[in-house]
Amino acid sequence: MREFAADPPVEERVGDALRERGETLAVAESCTGGLVGSFLTDVPGSSDYFDRSVVTYSYDAKLTELAVSRESLDEHGAVSEPVARQMAAGVRDTAGTDWGVATTGIAGPDGGTEEKPVGTVYIGLAYAGEWGTGDSTTTVERHVFDGDRRAVKEQIARRALETVTDAVETE
Repeated sequence: MREFAADPPVEERVGDALRERGETLAVAESCTGGLVGSFLTDVPGSSDYFDRSVVTYSYDAKLTELAVSRESLDEHGAVSEPVARQMAAGVRDTAGTDWGVATTGIAGPDGGTEEKPVGTVYIGLAYAGEWGTGDSTTTVERHVFDGDRRAVKEQIARRALETVTDAVETE
């Protein structure tokens, strides 16, 4: 019986896609606490495309490090579409990279509500088009993952990298 190798892990696939296009990535993490950056740096040569991971766990960190607006934090809370959008664009712009990805969510076991249960995450993705083209974009996905805190964080981090991979491969 012939065995087939599994697909390379997402942290390798995102690196291959970015390297092929000569593009770079920065990460803004809240609920994942640096896990996305850790996965990226597990790959030898990741310095070719990975610039930084900024862990902005508190409201103050999101405000001062990524220029997330006080109004968005007050009105929507840290775990929200507007905050994920601003985090992704903020890290992309402050790092000067082609791509910025952001995670903000509730890893648990506490902190969830009926509207935002434990496992809820918003993943923001920002792309920097060429100046003057109007091609810069920012999108946000909402997911809800199951499991304990560690499992939820890992699912979020891997989904964030899948989001980047999918976008880079189709851009």
